[in-house]
Amino acid sequence: MSPARAMVQDANGAAAAAKPLANSSKLPKEVSESPTESGPPCCVEAYSPYNSCTYELIESVAQFLLDRVSIRPKIGIICGSGMDGTTGCLADALTDSTSFPYETIPYFPTPTVPGHMGRLVFGYLGDVPVMCMQGRFHYYEGYPLWKCAMPVRVMKLVGVTHLLASNAAGGLNDKYRVGDIMIIKDHINLLGFAGNNPLMGPNDERFGPRFPAINRAYDVNVRRMAKQVATEMDINNITHEGVYSVVGGPSFETIAEIRMLGALGVDAVGMSTVHEVITARHCGMTSFAFSLITNKSVTDYESYEEPNHEEVIDMGKQREPVLKEFITRLVKKIEDDRDE
Repeated sequence: MSPARAMVQDANGAAAAAKPLANSSKLPKEVSESPTESGPPCCVEAYSPYNSCTYELIESVAQFLLDRVSIRPKIGIICGSGMDGTTGCLADALTDSTSFPYETIPYFPTPTVPGHMGRLVFGYLGDVPVMCMQGRFHYYEGYPLWKCAMPVRVMKLVGVTHLLASNAAGGLNDKYRVGDIMIIKDHINLLGFAGNNPLMGPNDERFGPRFPAINRAYDVNVRRMAKQVATEMDINNITHEGVYSVVGGPSFETIAEIRMLGALGVDAVGMSTVHEVITARHCGMTSFAFSLITNKSVTDYESYEEPNHEEVIDMGKQREPVLKEFITRLVKKIEDDRDE
């Protein structure tokens, strides 16, 4: 299927032929205009560590979406593993919604992980317009980090000012229990320590500066709102604030690795989010993220426990009602704060 005739599916399942991209005749040379076997066309250098997707290409994807929806969201949400399934997920709570399967969006990657449905949904959460990624992309799927975080730049050019990202994580902190929520106050970017960053390659100042500051990546004001929401919902006993670390995956961590992360002050570990937040901060977006603790990281060599993806999905389903209310209330507070 060519990008000029991609099919867009709305919330009721109806399909409509998409309009040709307004600037499709001006696509950069490094972009293939032929579909790949795995779905939509993509950058020829899609698996290069250096970002080859230009500002103009991202702008064309944003315009593709804006031409097909009437709402103009200021808040973008990324749903993590187990929190974006086919039933009961946050995206299902949106009203007046329009959904785009990822394979119908030009140049978008497609998820390969169970528990990541693969839809971009526009709609209203309560009375607040939002766009919601129902499934994200991971480094271990074979995508470079810039490709994993590309949708964040699309959000920016759609008009989003605030990014809310969720993830499933393993708990290292002894005080955390499975099913707890950890508001992320900081991160340790192990992939970055290894020289892997979504901002690698030539920098386009239209997105942001060459050397962005990340020490205040997780907005203090939004974190304060999230703690207010926890108090209002009477879930302070399961809500914490801590440090998240990203690893490459897909294998879970060894005991030695978990002990090292604990010694570094890490409270929870996962395989996503950090590159999305870095990209959001680079282009001036306000960022907030939280982890659902879906398993306890194993630190005892005598233990026979082994982490697995099924427990991640199961805990996400169990906590869906709580997380849905948590995010809905937080989105409302952010919107009210923006209006003041």
